[in-house]
Amino acid sequence: MTPHDLLPPPTLDVAFDVTVDLGPLEDHGVTSAGHRRVVPILGGRITGAVEADILPGGADWQVVRPDGTIEIDGRYSARTASGDMLLLHAKGLRTGSPEVLERLGRGEDVDPRSYCFRTTVAVETAAESLAHLPRSLFLAVAQRQASTVLYRAYRVG
Repeated sequence: MTPHDLLPPPTLDVAFDVTVDLGPLEDHGVTSAGHRRVVPILGGRITGAVEADILPGGADWQVVRPDGTIEIDGRYSARTASGDMLLLHAKGLRTGSPEVLERLGRGEDVDPRSYCFRTTVAVETAAESLAHLPRSLFLAVAQRQASTVLYRAYRVG
């Protein structure tokens, strides 16, 4: 037995669900960072441990790797009914077979079990009532649809 064997395994608890409404993809071509795409965030909704409306103005700043894997870097704001503000940062990867990635690229509805779309989600807020969110690590499982992204965020324990 090593000291590593004594470390507790992480747990995952459902924290919140997110629906993000997307604008048309903006292809910026191959930049110094790689093949850059920007997907505007038009709005959406967060439900679960926090209830909030996603505000227009965020974006997912993507880099498409040569194998078709997409590096996700989404940043957006949300507001609760009481006016508390949240900043969310989703960072991760979407990858799969070339055929599945092509179908997703055409906006087809693809079974989310046929590809891997995972992100971490960091939450920032000044609201005391939501102070538990920035102290948590969230892992999300996502699905890309034609004009939305759906994800479920799990609190890592």
